[in-house]
Amino acid sequence: MKVSVSKSKNQTIYYLSKSVWVDGKSTTKTIEKIGSEDELLKVCGDLTPLEWAKQYAAKRSAEEKASKKDIMLKYSSSTLIKKESCRSVNVGYLFLKDIYYDLKIHDICAQIAEKYKFEFDLNQILSMLLFSRIIYPGSKRSSLELSKKFLEKPDCKLHHVYRALEILAKENDFFQSQLYKNSEMVLNRHKRVLYYDCTNYYFEIEEADDFRKYGHSKENRPNPIVQMGLFMDADGIPLTFSLFNGNENEQPSMKPLEKKILSDFGMTKFIVCTDAGLSSTSNRVFNNTPNRKFVTTQAIKKLKGYLKDYCLDEDGWHLIGDKKEYKLSELDEVENYEKTFYKDRWINEDGLEQHLVVTFSFQYRDYMRKIRNRQLERAEKLVENPSSLNKKRPNDPKRFIRQNHCTSDGEIADKMIPSIDEDVATEEERYDGFYAVCTNLEDDVATIISINQKRWQIEECFRIMKSEFQARPVYLSRKDRITAHFITCFTALILYRILEKKLGESYTTESIIRTLKEMNMLIAPGEGYIPEYTRTDLTDKLHDTFGFRTDYEIVSQREIKKILTATRK
Repeated sequence: MKVSVSKSKNQTIYYLSKSVWVDGKSTTKTIEKIGSEDELLKVCGDLTPLEWAKQYAAKRSAEEKASKKDIMLKYSSSTLIKKESCRSVNVGYLFLKDIYYDLKIHDICAQIAEKYKFEFDLNQILSMLLFSRIIYPGSKRSSLELSKKFLEKPDCKLHHVYRALEILAKENDFFQSQLYKNSEMVLNRHKRVLYYDCTNYYFEIEEADDFRKYGHSKENRPNPIVQMGLFMDADGIPLTFSLFNGNENEQPSMKPLEKKILSDFGMTKFIVCTDAGLSSTSNRVFNNTPNRKFVTTQAIKKLKGYLKDYCLDEDGWHLIGDKKEYKLSELDEVENYEKTFYKDRWINEDGLEQHLVVTFSFQYRDYMRKIRNRQLERAEKLVENPSSLNKKRPNDPKRFIRQNHCTSDGEIADKMIPSIDEDVATEEERYDGFYAVCTNLEDDVATIISINQKRWQIEECFRIMKSEFQARPVYLSRKDRITAHFITCFTALILYRILEKKLGESYTTESIIRTLKEMNMLIAPGEGYIPEYTRTDLTDKLHDTFGFRTDYEIVSQREIKKILTATRK
């Protein structure tokens, strides 16, 4: 608190005042009238009225700080609220902001800004895009508008946002490599095993162009797409990504991005784990070095006949840590339902020595049958409506349909007659419950299986970007802006994954994002902020983890200032 003085022709009056925030701006609020100069002369003794007033202000400040007295708010039932005035703000983004500054993304922005000398605030724009992508996902226009709900409102125009995207795209390689290096100072990156996979994102446009091409959409949509290749570490935290044309084969996308890791990230020794779709011979050979190894899913159907027979043979199976040999036909299904049996051998395929590990489980067998039965049901519906039939794909229910040239009486048909091909279903049933992995690792089988089992995390990365972050459809047309859009999605995913780690991976993605979005506070003008969200175990965990609290009945403006400063360090 401080003393303010009001002088007029006839008298001087002293007031007690303090600085407050109103509508995001600092202003001075009068707390009480201390007294006129004549009144203070009667009580100030040897002090001047101003000196006495300052001592009084200091005393009041100390009393308020010590007592933390209740704040009384006054509202009028006859006073209209001001037009366009903000009545509540979101503070959930503050936890993301804390991670953002720990990763020193503001420093990366400063280095880029120094290079280009633009006038807008890249740090402010990028942080706004990242926090909005997680809490209020949408177009760039809607992100800018919805970010006004944050306690700290961005001060930028839409054309600045688009210009920032163009700059980010130019600095994509620098940004990703610096972000990785900074992340190593925040957490221990488990990079002995790197996981790689690809997905694609669609655009609601009718015509393809040089970048957005017609290709096989993961979501079976008829729109042009772009493809993304993504590396993540063993904790499920993204490492780096690249984009490529929608009509290109995804297998060649891995090596260029892996070379980027070798050159820009300073990593030389690691294991690359992929699914069968990316396990080309070329990719395996590339990672057949003293420092780099591979673990990849192997389609049993695509193995040579003698190896296929080996995989499906019911003899020679083992359990991890058990030297006993088992025969599948003699196993009790109920007793062994959740157990995973394995067999392994070394093979030489395409001049490459590989360790083939095959697993079998009754639980996985039933899962495969359940999936196929659903597809057969869909295939039967397609037979009833043959006009929807077209090219068959490997996992498409249309693979169970054959086109007959004759009727059931053996007569030549005027047109193709579709029916269910039972032979295809029977052949597929042979492989139910079996799963194979190829690797050049000499590690034990348990380690190899464990490495491969974590591939689900990269699928979850793609799911979060597509669902929670609403990364598609993409509403941009220029290649540089599209690239920058995915830079923001990629970086937002890193922020979110680190947040998950800090929370002990105890909460679902849906609950975390919903909680951050709902953490709104009512503005008590000149006094502070009143939580209007529900306090839960998750909000307690957030506050305990990050070392500040927004869940008191009212949080003073002074305390909010401290929180804003702390989350910017």
